[in-house]
Amino acid sequence: MVDFIGIRRVQELVGDLGPAAFIAGLAREIEADYRRWGEFDKSPRHATHSPVGVIELMPACDGRQYAFKYVNGHPKNTAKGLLTVMAFGMLSDVETGYPLLLSEMTLTTALRTAATSAVAARWMARSDSRVMALIGNGSQAEFQAIAFHAMQGIRELRLYDTDPEATEKLEGNLAGLALAGLRVVRCRSTAEAVRGADIVTTVTADKRNATILTPDMVVPGMFLNAVGGDCPGKTELHADILLRPDARVVVEFEPQSRIEGEIQQLPAEFQVTELTEVVTACKPGRGNDAEVTIFDTVGFALQDFSALRYLHRLHQQRRGSRSSIDLIPDLEDPKDLFSLVGGVPQARARPVPIAELTA
Repeated sequence: MVDFIGIRRVQELVGDLGPAAFIAGLAREIEADYRRWGEFDKSPRHATHSPVGVIELMPACDGRQYAFKYVNGHPKNTAKGLLTVMAFGMLSDVETGYPLLLSEMTLTTALRTAATSAVAARWMARSDSRVMALIGNGSQAEFQAIAFHAMQGIRELRLYDTDPEATEKLEGNLAGLALAGLRVVRCRSTAEAVRGADIVTTVTADKRNATILTPDMVVPGMFLNAVGGDCPGKTELHADILLRPDARVVVEFEPQSRIEGEIQQLPAEFQVTELTEVVTACKPGRGNDAEVTIFDTVGFALQDFSALRYLHRLHQQRRGSRSSIDLIPDLEDPKDLFSLVGGVPQARARPVPIAELTA
C-alpha cells in the first residue's frame, strides 16, 4: 500500500498547523534542500506546449528519494469553471523504486511557491520592508500575502488586478484570516499599487510577453518577486528593469530560467545568481539598501521534492484521515504477476479471430 494525500488531507494538515506556520515550516524545508544543492540530480522540467496552455513533468532526486510533479498551466480554464493550474506528485524510494507517497499538489504548489518567495525575500529584501504591492490577485495571491506578512513583517498590502472580482475575492479571504496588523489597500492601477512599496510581487496568469512592471515604476531598494513569468513566451517585467546597473537578479536553476524566466528576454551572457549561492552565503542576495533585487522565480522541481517530503512526514506524524491506495501489487511470489488474474473466474468467450485483433 502507498500513502495517499488528497485535498482533504492537505486541508487537515494545514488547518492543524495554521497556514502561516505550515508555510514557514515548508520554507525551512526548502531552504535546507537548497543548502545541499549539490546532492540533487537536476534538469529543466519537460514541457508540452499547446496554443491554450502547457503540461509539464518536474523530476528531482537526491540519491535516496525521487520525486516528480505533473502540472498544467491553462489560463483560459477559469472561463470553463476549471483551475488554471492543477497538479499531483509522487515521492519514491530510490533503493527499491517503490513509491512512498502519491499526493495532490494543486494546493501544495501554491503553498510551496509562497514559501520559496519568502525564502528569497529573507535574503534579498531590505529588513525594514513593510509595504508590499501584490499585482495579480488570483489563486496564488492569498498564499503570498500570508507568507510575506508572517515571515517578512509586511504590514501594508496594496492590491491590483485587471479583474476587480479577483481583488474582491482576495480582500474577502484576507479579512476572514484576520491577519494581525495587516492593512489592505485596494488600488486602481499597477502604478498606484507599487508607489511607495518596498516589495512588489507579480503573480499574473496570462501566457504572453507582458510588461506588468515598467522601468519608471521601480525605485532603488525595491525587492521584486516576479512569480508569474513561468514558461517560454510569458514575462511580467520590462527587460530594462533587469538591465538596471543597480539590479541583482537571482534565479532558482539557471538552465530552466533561461528558457522560462524573465531572463529569457536577455542574451545568454547576462549574469545571474542561483538561489543556492545566496542561501549558502557564497554570493549576497543584496549588496546594499539601494540595490534593486529581483527574484526571477519560475518554480523548480527541488521545491516540489521538499514539499512532498514535508507532507509525507506530517502525514505520518499527525492524526487524522490517513489513507493509502493499492497502487503496487502485493505478491507472495514476486515473479508470479499472473497470479493476480489467474485465479479470477474467467467469463466464457468466443475465440477472437486474428483479423479482429489486428484490425
